[in-house]
Amino acid sequence: MRDVSGRFWKLRQRFGIAAPRVAIHSHVPWYWRWVGVAVLLGIAAAAAAWFYDAGRRFAGFDRSEVAQQLALVTRELEEARAELEQLRSIASAADSRVAIERTAQQKLAQQIRTLEKENARVREELATFESMISSDARSAPTLSIYRFKVEPDLLPGEYRYRLLLVTPSTRRERDFNGRLELVVSLTEGDRSAMMSFPEPADADAGAFRLAFKYFRRVEGTFRVNPKAKVESVQVRVYETGSTQPRATHSVAL
Repeated sequence: MRDVSGRFWKLRQRFGIAAPRVAIHSHVPWYWRWVGVAVLLGIAAAAAAWFYDAGRRFAGFDRSEVAQQLALVTRELEEARAELEQLRSIASAADSRVAIERTAQQKLAQQIRTLEKENARVREELATFESMISSDARSAPTLSIYRFKVEPDLLPGEYRYRLLLVTPSTRRERDFNGRLELVVSLTEGDRSAMMSFPEPADADAGAFRLAFKYFRRVEGTFRVNPKAKVESVQVRVYETGSTQPRATHSVAL
């Protein structure tokens, strides 16, 4: 009897109210647990970012608006750079055109000055020819020198001379052959001196030889010491075979 009651008591402790509680757990693989943790972390990060953006918007800072403004400013900057490059190319082309036009104007001005000098020379020769047509010029018995001028040239000590030679009407049936000589009177310091051109070593210089029938325009240059001062220049015209000049003319500087 006692043995039966002991067994009954053990059954009550095992299946009755005082029996121990039993918990049933389903088995979840470990990788699904890590997926769940990752999802929870993503949700937490998204929530934190949303709260952060919401806080900045609440404080007056809108990231999307700033991004739009930055994109707009970047686009405007690129457009401004492109316009600047275009303006630079236009300015460079304009500078090139201005330089070309300036060069053309300088050349044109130089040509105009040359033409003006030539025009003045032609007028002088025309006046000379008009005077030659007069009765006094036609009756001139010897070779005549007209428009003899001596002027300083570009280089220091260099002078340019011009003159017009006309043969007398009594001998225009044959050519005049001869040579030209310049006698220069100058002073250098307290000393006076004379120079002749061409020099004796260049007596047969082509620039000083003459061969013409009616008239001849002669132009050339000579050089002296730049420190010397030219006082006067005399031109002498010799006919071939003669030691006496056929015509002379002097100018003072």
